[in-house]
Amino acid sequence: QVQLVESGGGLVQPGGSLRLSCAASGFTLDYYAIAWFRQAPGKEREGVSCISSRDGTTYYADSVKGRFTISRDNAKNTGYLQMNSLKTEDTAVYYCAADLGGEYECRTVAAGIGEFDYWGQGTQVTVSS
Repeated sequence: QVQLVESGGGLVQPGGSLRLSCAASGFTLDYYAIAWFRQAPGKEREGVSCISSRDGTTYYADSVKGRFTISRDNAKNTGYLQMNSLKTEDTAVYYCAADLGGEYECRTVAAGIGEFDYWGQGTQVTVSS
């Protein structure tokens, strides 16, 4: 019954933009940190970004800093990842995750060492000419 569902993935050209959505059902996201991870074929999952539940503090992997923006709309029970200036190396399956409280998980999202309570099914992002 508890679900996170990603949407908004697709095929874009380098330099293009996509907005990913992460809709929660069966629970409210208000007190959950929301994070985005990605995994490309043959590579390990890596943390991309996180937004805290406490004060909305955001965290980004160095590889996406300045290009991606994470946000949340608690009224819509949804998190977002705005991806601009996309590069071919951004191609991956993108997953959203949520953790109750999750301050530690959010702070360490780039290191990928935190444990999140809930995960979405993933959405494919392909950046190609």
